Amino acid sequence: MDSQDLLTDTTKLASYNILLQVLFRVLTFGLNAFTLRFVSKEIIGVVNVRLTLLYSTVVFLAREAFRKACLSGNAKQNWTQTVNLLWLTVPLGVLWSVFLGWIWLEILEVPVADAIPHYGFGVLVFGLSAVVELLSEPLWVLAQAHMFLRLKVVAESLSIILKCLFTVILVVLYPHWGLFIFSLSQLLYTTLLVLCYVIYFVTFIGSLEARSKSFPVTRVTDLLPTLKKGQAFINWTQAKLTLSFFKQSFLKQILTEGERYVMTFLNVLNFGDQGVYDIVNNLGSLVARFIFMPIEESFYVFFAKVLDRGTDVKRQRQEDVAMSAAVLESLLKLVLVIGLTITVFGYAYSQLALDIYGGTMLSTGSGPTLLRTYCLYVLLLAVNGVTECFTFASMSKEEVDRYNFVMLVLSFTFLCFSYYLTWWLGSMGFILANCFNMGLRIAHSVRYIHKYYKASVHRPLMGLVLSPSLIMVYLISGAVTSYSERHMLWRPMGTTCL
Repeated sequence: MDSQDLLTDTTKLASYNILLQVLFRVLTFGLNAFTLRFVSKEIIGVVNVRLTLLYSTVVFLAREAFRKACLSGNAKQNWTQTVNLLWLTVPLGVLWSVFLGWIWLEILEVPVADAIPHYGFGVLVFGLSAVVELLSEPLWVLAQAHMFLRLKVVAESLSIILKCLFTVILVVLYPHWGLFIFSLSQLLYTTLLVLCYVIYFVTFIGSLEARSKSFPVTRVTDLLPTLKKGQAFINWTQAKLTLSFFKQSFLKQILTEGERYVMTFLNVLNFGDQGVYDIVNNLGSLVARFIFMPIEESFYVFFAKVLDRGTDVKRQRQEDVAMSAAVLESLLKLVLVIGLTITVFGYAYSQLALDIYGGTMLSTGSGPTLLRTYCLYVLLLAVNGVTECFTFASMSKEEVDRYNFVMLVLSFTFLCFSYYLTWWLGSMGFILANCFNMGLRIAHSVRYIHKYYKASVHRPLMGLVLSPSLIMVYLISGAVTSYSERHMLWRPMGTTCL
């Protein structure tokens, strides 16, 4: 597959991923608004912060490094060894699930059973769900590497829709079940997701379509760990790269979910406040998850395949270097414009959005201020997603190892800032600490990109430079929308809107 075809398929993959994220977040958005009427904010806090953190930590630590290393291979990579390596995510996930589950049950503060029953069941089921999802990891990587564009969309869409329907039915019929509902829904989601991937590949392997595309796996049994004569069980170069990414992934997880770790381990907010913060956080990150995450995931594959990892730009195909630079510049322009639009209009209409979504429980107090600050954070998320996407896809193993030290410093700084700013400013401290760390990460990635293209004629960082006329449009828009929000449009629920 040449670079142009790869770019076309990557763009399609990003588009499908965006549609998937839109579906997922719209359903989750509606589900949260619905369940707020039936369950307490304390249960929302335990599910969306405590239990979801357990699940995401197990899944991220067990698979993120393997994904990055295995998707960095070229077309000639040995897929038997790659599949063998990917199966190591399952025992690793079991170990993380047992270890973290013990911490969640024995070390952390356990919610009062009368207010939040079945907490132990929730920990066990969310940990089990993480392990179940890891069973599809070899299939997921094969699908991504070979651009199976519709598989992920269909599998995740079906699983999400059925999970939401299941949750709504149980919430209406048995609201007193509490954590039982959300735990069983999570297990249903991961089980359906794995079954979709298994059914697809069992049907696809050996078919005429697979043979016409020269699919590297010819038998279903090849999807299981296989030891072939004359070759090692895994590719040790790939395994060492995985180890390097694992160190980085551990630190990146702290940065990504840092505020939840602080809330969980340091008890700076009660479960009710955690629930409100999480609702605002999810509302503020809607567009970020709709657009920025799919772009980052899809174009990481593009950059990793077009560029030779750790190779100077002068020794690479200049057509590929030019294309990567053009794509990077366009992506930076795109996410910067989207991020600025969210920041400008989100600042003005945060209170109105919260009032529509959750009523006065969210639109009064600190909610609007939290969401306004989060809009600025979304802008930083937009830029960081693309710059780190390119950085991680082009770094050599040695550069990845060096960056691990940078991530360690950032992680320690973030945790310190989160704790002290939260103690001083409450929930606002989490967002400000995230903004600070995201700014540092952007600065590091921008420096790397500048150095990477310094020896060429390409300057993709010009995508971060806006025209004066566009800046003026944003300034005028910000002033007009802020005025309309304060003096004309917004009134609390139950009053008349002009």
